[in-house]
Amino acid sequence: MAQGIESVVAPGKLIQGHVKWEDDCKQCHVKFDRKAQDRLCIDCHKEIGADVRANSGFHGKKAQQQACRVCHTEHKGRDGRIVVLDQKQFDHTLTNFVLQGKHQKTECAKCHLAGKKFRAAAHECNACHKKDDVHKGELGTKCESCHKESAWKEAKFDHDKARFPLTGKHLDVKCAECHKNTNYRETPRNCFACHQKMDDQKGHRGQFGEKCETCHGTKLWKSTTFNHDVDTKFALRGKHGSAKCVSCHTGKLYSTLKVGKECYSCHQKDDKHKESLGKECANCHTEKNWKESPKFDHAASIFPLLGKHAKIECKECHKSAMFKEAPKDCLGCHKKDDKHNSSLGEKCAECHTETQWKATEGRFSHDRTKFVLRNAHAKTGVKCVACHKDLSSFRRTPMDCFSCHKKDDKHDGQEGVQCEKCHSYREWKLAQFDHGLTRFPLLGKHSPVKCEKCHTSTRFKDAKVACLACHFKDDKHKKTLGPDCAQCHNARTWKDWSYDHDLRTKFALDGKHKSTACARCHTAPTEQRALVSTQCISCHGRDDVHEGSFGRQCQQCHLTSAFKTLKQKTGRQDGTAGSRSIVVPMDKSIRLSELIPR
Repeated sequence: MAQGIESVVAPGKLIQGHVKWEDDCKQCHVKFDRKAQDRLCIDCHKEIGADVRANSGFHGKKAQQQACRVCHTEHKGRDGRIVVLDQKQFDHTLTNFVLQGKHQKTECAKCHLAGKKFRAAAHECNACHKKDDVHKGELGTKCESCHKESAWKEAKFDHDKARFPLTGKHLDVKCAECHKNTNYRETPRNCFACHQKMDDQKGHRGQFGEKCETCHGTKLWKSTTFNHDVDTKFALRGKHGSAKCVSCHTGKLYSTLKVGKECYSCHQKDDKHKESLGKECANCHTEKNWKESPKFDHAASIFPLLGKHAKIECKECHKSAMFKEAPKDCLGCHKKDDKHNSSLGEKCAECHTETQWKATEGRFSHDRTKFVLRNAHAKTGVKCVACHKDLSSFRRTPMDCFSCHKKDDKHDGQEGVQCEKCHSYREWKLAQFDHGLTRFPLLGKHSPVKCEKCHTSTRFKDAKVACLACHFKDDKHKKTLGPDCAQCHNARTWKDWSYDHDLRTKFALDGKHKSTACARCHTAPTEQRALVSTQCISCHGRDDVHEGSFGRQCQQCHLTSAFKTLKQKTGRQDGTAGSRSIVVPMDKSIRLSELIPR
């Protein structure tokens, strides 16, 4: 009902564009809040709202923001005009396109087309003046760069910002003399395009190329400012200053032939070295005089002249003008002075110097060879000839000690030729020998014994290693236990001995054998091992009352605990054989049948 009342009190119908909101007043009105109407308008007319927020366009640049209804009054009927614009009184400065010059007198309809919004009018010049563009788009669409609003035909172009700034007499030249048509970009920028006639009159006839600005200026064509020393990369010095231009510049400059800056391009016929030294003639020759070569520094070459080489004339090494053919190795010149017959190679400089060929002291280092001189060998008293008997070949000098110290060998060669095993470089007589590396290491009390106690002569290998060789007087067994005393005795002390008969022999000692003295069995001296028969009869032959009738294996009947105790076989209830010990008188009349049970 309230909506009906609002429709009744409405001042009139809405325009045709707003007719769809005629029954929905809240789309444009908020009860009791008249200011809210502007916000609803902007929400619907988004382009205008964007201008207001950005302070752009007519609605955004107005100094005082008014309510939308002040200018745009609704409810005037379907054909009502809510946009009333006085085009004559309209202030165009409030828009994004200020009218200046002849634009102020231009009718609105020429820019604002019928049926389109005013804001749709183009801002760029080319949109309206495309038909006036005699350049046909070659210079772009920014016509304002040259043209003004006051008069289209008047241009304000700044030639200094172009690729061809106007200087000197170019400022007085009319545009049409260079720009033959409206396509300004096709206008040539090189001097020769306009000044070719002057180049012919001057006599160059295009020989010096088209870069006239190299010599001529814009102030006056006839005067030249070309300075070869400054304007080129080749300064004219010495005799080059008096040479004619055509001597070097034989063709057209900068076009068909470029004059080379290297000496060889002009002086190839003067090169007696036939390019063997390269084409950098300036390394030796100067512009003052070609034949003189004071600039050559032999120290900068691969063969600096040192010592007496600096005083030798060039021709002694350089036999021809092909200087690089001169030998750089010492033997190339000093082969006749080589007493070693090339056996030491061709690097003579390792020993000899340029100051004096014969002096080699301080130059050669024996440490660089396979035989470094140390201690006694390095003493100054030892001369080279002491080892190097043959000067023609130092390499064939033997490096083993024996070759030089054979006369000092008191061992008669018995110890071999590797003297360094015992002797050192410090002093020949002072020997350091490790007896632990021999077949007889010195242990226990052998260690403090003096060498001469065992080695009675310098033929050290003649010394015997058997214990009896030194301990014969200490052998209380008189050789009955063999010569290998070490089986029982040790090097720590002779009196301390131990021998396990059970583990080291095949005859274990049991019974009364344990308390039997060694000499009871070992009765005969021997030069090798103590060999004794393990058969009982060998020791108990005199105890055999059977006189050998029962054989030699006494252990079958007798025991080691007591020889007179015999083993007697007995029968058992289970039918197995057994034995027991019985004591019987040892009489040779005992019969075997009496000992065997029936």
